[in-house]
Amino acid sequence: QVQLVESGGGLVQAGGSLRLSCVVSGRIFIINTMGWYRQAPGKQRELVALITNGGNPNYADSVKGRFTISRGPARNSVYLQMNSLNPEDTAVYYCSLVQINRTYWGQGTQVTVSS
Repeated sequence: QVQLVESGGGLVQAGGSLRLSCVVSGRIFIINTMGWYRQAPGKQRELVALITNGGNPNYADSVKGRFTISRGPARNSVYLQMNSLNPEDTAVYYCSLVQINRTYWGQGTQVTVSS
């Protein structure tokens, strides 16, 4: 059974930084995509960043230049370095894994940015 566990969320002032981590356990196939999504209160879940097994990243326009997604050397972890945070980044952040046409989700970690 595939499980994803996020960590690293918290409360930070505007302009600050946080680093989110996600570790995946269970069977992981070579070809997959990992990523981060977020959901703010009253809004739909939206893509933040994706990274392929080859290490190619893609970012939402709203976070380009501020956030960096990366994968760990063991390929079972993904990280999101978030810099220059602003209150609009406040949301629950979810880690995702897509493999063999199936999407797995973590439980989410809260990020709150105060002004």
